[in-house]
Amino acid sequence: MPSLPPEGAITGLVVRAHGLWYEVLLDDADDHVVLATIRGGLKRKHRRTDNVAVGDRVAVSLLPDNEAVIEWVQPRVRSLVRTARNTRDTDQVILANLDQVMFVFASHDPEPHPRMLDRFLILAELQQLPARIAIGKMDLDDRPDSPSARERFRVYERVYPVSYVSAKTGEGIEDLREILHGKITAVAGPSGVGKSSLLNALDPEGRRDVAEISGATGKGRHTTIGSRLYHIDDATFVADTPGMRSLAMHAIDPERLPECYPELRPYLGECFYQDCTHIHEPGCAVLAAVEAGDIARERYESYASLRRGDELAEGGW
Repeated sequence: MPSLPPEGAITGLVVRAHGLWYEVLLDDADDHVVLATIRGGLKRKHRRTDNVAVGDRVAVSLLPDNEAVIEWVQPRVRSLVRTARNTRDTDQVILANLDQVMFVFASHDPEPHPRMLDRFLILAELQQLPARIAIGKMDLDDRPDSPSARERFRVYERVYPVSYVSAKTGEGIEDLREILHGKITAVAGPSGVGKSSLLNALDPEGRRDVAEISGATGKGRHTTIGSRLYHIDDATFVADTPGMRSLAMHAIDPERLPECYPELRPYLGECFYQDCTHIHEPGCAVLAAVEAGDIARERYESYASLRRGDELAEGGW
């Protein structure tokens, strides 16, 4: 596929998928969205990934009734992918061309679950996605009977960017807006943590609703799958990624697990035993770094629990 769109083509961004139909936000068109299908020539047999996905840059030919045909897809930079279980199936692209992923947890209500966060972070590391953390509902973080959010998540600040925000009071919202500006960001987290309220605070005018298509044709109704891009401003998109939690639940290859903890990486290959699991072996550089305080014990225990399979034995998280 050529790296440049056809001359004179109308380009845009895929913001939503409905089975075989895609909503495309056209460039320089004042939030004009068309409903598009894929040109037959783009459908490659035996291709190992989706032909078109949310987040793809495309070129279209316009048709009557606000419809279009996708003629060209720009090569992807990176993707969040659900890997096929066997060679007969294709990998499902949950979101294409994302710049970063942001995991949102609440300071309270619901209580944050660090092991769930660790699973999300491992998923990002496996797919080489830049990750950051946002702790919402900071207006609730004043309980004398429990540690503060900053105390709970200080261990993550040694490895990842962490933002503390409140949609209710506005704390941290402008800083977060700057962090997201000009990027496509996938957002994930447990239910009830306030992701929708956070989107409302970032986008009080509701521009994220531009992806809604007129129901005149009825195409694609009630068949939405995968991610959806919300338009925060002219250069900023946030993706609701409902499938990310199920991805994080998948079994993790124990051999790859150490690489998924960035703070362990400087010590890998420095152990006495080449096949060290970093659990019990003498001469382990990782264990020595934990004892020296160079690796946070909480994060190491997270690694060790997953490596031993403790959480799977206890029914997951």
